Amino acid sequence: MSKFFRSPTSMIALLAGVAGVLLVLYAWRLPPFVTSVETTDNAYIRGYVTIMSPQVSGYVVDVPVKDYEQVKEGTVLTKIDDRIYVQKLAQARAALDGQKATLENSRQSELSAKATIASSQAQIDSANASLKQAQLAWDRISNLNDRGIASASESEQAQATLEEAKARLNQAQSALEVSNQSLATIIVNRSLLEANVASAEAAVHLAEIDLQNTTIVAPRDGHLGEVGVRLGQYVTAGTQLMAVVPKDVWVVANFKETQLEGMQVGQPVSIIVDALGKQRLTGRIERFSPAAGSEFAVIKADNATGNFVKIAQRVGVRISIDPDQPAAENLTPGLSVVVNVDKSAEPDQKTAAK
Repeated sequence: MSKFFRSPTSMIALLAGVAGVLLVLYAWRLPPFVTSVETTDNAYIRGYVTIMSPQVSGYVVDVPVKDYEQVKEGTVLTKIDDRIYVQKLAQARAALDGQKATLENSRQSELSAKATIASSQAQIDSANASLKQAQLAWDRISNLNDRGIASASESEQAQATLEEAKARLNQAQSALEVSNQSLATIIVNRSLLEANVASAEAAVHLAEIDLQNTTIVAPRDGHLGEVGVRLGQYVTAGTQLMAVVPKDVWVVANFKETQLEGMQVGQPVSIIVDALGKQRLTGRIERFSPAAGSEFAVIKADNATGNFVKIAQRVGVRISIDPDQPAAENLTPGLSVVVNVDKSAEPDQKTAAK
């Protein structure tokens, strides 16, 4: 036995065997390597990367910004030739003025129709007075005729005057009915004219929006990515011009499903950033993905066919970065990081309550 330990080859073999066993124990987190700290290097900085695109078509006449430039909210990024949209707005406003004039003419027609109705009513009153006078004259002639005093010509004239008064009354009443119908027609058409005015106003607003959209501005503070648009380029709705990247960043760490037990929202996280010389930052678990990453894949694996090999799935964990860390100002979306989570640590109640 002593000769076995004196042999260098035997000692090397023994040490290699012990190292192999220890490596297996460490890989499987078996005693004495049991730990509450879970680590993953499948983690990246994320942020709100906004792709800027126009809503209108036209030739680019101005690109006042450059690659990676810092911009403020409202900074002009690109201008599109607006001459066509200026004329479309003028055309829409002219159409609106025409519809308003038609509506105003309808109101004047209503006033005229009401005046005609008043005139027709006055004619009816006049016809009623004439009819009453003719009726009285006929009654007198009838009495004289019955007594043999009135002549036949007087009787015929009185009767004709009475019939003429009745006819004038019927004519005045018909004229009043025509005037009422004309007023009703004007009022009914008013809804159509008002709808035309509303449609013309909407067309003006749309033309104003299109004109405003010829100037693309930054939606919020941040830095630009590579500016892909060029002066004189013809762009259409949806053409990618450039990206705006705000300062807000966070970490998405993809842990294996076997690592998630014991993790809670609000637990502290250690973040090692490769791009910052392995500098360590701190953060907190903010929330967990509602499903494994494979569920969000465009092409999902079909595990019901062929031979099956169980593979531990990964679940995204969103991690907020603690404020007041100078190094956090240098973080940009897409950087690789290494994340360590101590599952034995108490979670922050404020973070857990969000």
